Amino acid sequence: MRRNDRIRLQHMLDAAREAIEFAQNSRRQDLDSDRKLTLALVKDIEIIGEAAYRITEPDSSLPYSTR
Repeated sequence: MRRNDRIRLQHMLDAAREAIEFAQNSRRQDLDSDRKLTLALVKDIEIIGEAAYRITEPDSSLPYSTR
């Protein structure tokens, strides 16, 4: 695995942990009334998606791998 991939995986993990922390003790209805919560979660999802898109080495052991 390339060094950049490890960094990206760490970014994904950090963003996922942060999203979980933000969402704790929240309900679905909170997304409708709390714009800051919504934006924070969307940003973390964007970070995860962008980092995942840029990972260079495929892992054929993953069932969703398309490479």
